[in-house]
Amino acid sequence: MNFEFATAQRIIFGCGKISLLPELIQGLGKKAALVTGGNAERVGPVFRALKDAGVEPAAFSIKGEPKTDRIAKLAAGARDLGCDFVVAFGGGSVIDAGKAIAALLTNTRDLADYLEVIGKGLPLTETPAPCIAIPTTAGTGSEVTRNAVLHSVEHGVKVSMRHPKMLPDVALIDPELTVSVPPDVTASTGLDAFIQLLEAFISKKATPLTDAICREGLRRINGSLYRAYIHGDDLEARTNMCYASLSSGLALANGGLGVVHGFAGPVGGMFEAPHGMVCASLLPAAAQANYAALQSRDPENPALGKMTEAAQIVLNNPSATIEDAIGHLKNLCAQMFVPGLTEFGITPSDIPAIVAKARNASSMKGNPIELTDEELTGILEKSMHAPIDGDATLYM
Repeated sequence: MNFEFATAQRIIFGCGKISLLPELIQGLGKKAALVTGGNAERVGPVFRALKDAGVEPAAFSIKGEPKTDRIAKLAAGARDLGCDFVVAFGGGSVIDAGKAIAALLTNTRDLADYLEVIGKGLPLTETPAPCIAIPTTAGTGSEVTRNAVLHSVEHGVKVSMRHPKMLPDVALIDPELTVSVPPDVTASTGLDAFIQLLEAFISKKATPLTDAICREGLRRINGSLYRAYIHGDDLEARTNMCYASLSSGLALANGGLGVVHGFAGPVGGMFEAPHGMVCASLLPAAAQANYAALQSRDPENPALGKMTEAAQIVLNNPSATIEDAIGHLKNLCAQMFVPGLTEFGITPSDIPAIVAKARNASSMKGNPIELTDEELTGILEKSMHAPIDGDATLYM
């Protein structure tokens, strides 16, 4: 019962809440770094809202995952323009970029000095510029996490810039912003939220508070993920997915993750692949490996009971087993066209390098049991090909 919990200073959730943006930026300054994705049409209303509030927006676009050299360049540009605060409007990559730029507006050492794994991992010495995070997808929960995941092309890995002060000042979640998200992005981001909830629930760093958040997040995702995928205009499903995504961010920021995300960082750094789909392709084999390792080497680990509990929530069945859940996960991945790792260009010869890099990933530290190199290799080998479509009923 000894734990700490930290999150954004203010969380605002609900349909239509984007209308509060002019009120939220009052007093933050006269010039905003508006960090967005590549869709200029979608960001138009936010741009106009800033202008109408007397704030001059300077637009910074992030296409794809944020790369370290790009972030360093954008942060320098934002400083040169005299930006006072950041509004990050977009998916998880955009929000991660916004958090990093907000930190680098006031902390002016070389970016590498602040990066984990490949850099010095130095703490921030100055409070970041104010940051308002507005997600337009339901997946990463980045609006309430204390790190920014950045891609170092040079090192072939994704790493974090991390500090408690990097939590956004405001997380503004409006489910209506996600209605237009296409099915493939709905699947990728939604599966990421689902996996983050599962991994945070069984993490060795889990707490009673993160457990409660995960249970409700899993309950909300149950029945909503597949519905949002098939019927994008279903606002109830979209709202539940936004809540699940928020919950996953709260949980992982305070309870850690596990082997799936331990692999996802190196894979995402070495290959062009959607993060959520990489995680989904790994999940069934990772769940099997964790379950077998816990049973054989640590049968008293509370994660075993939590795995069963998660299966019962996900399948909406109090008698469900881990085996039932794994079969369901394979079916869900097939229904949502989750590819195998080979689709991303990964070959068996890449496996040793991925395993070696995953060992150093921060997410791996939360896995409920330390897996051997043989077990890690087995997860990758079993995830090389897409699951075969089954006939199980989809509750997600």
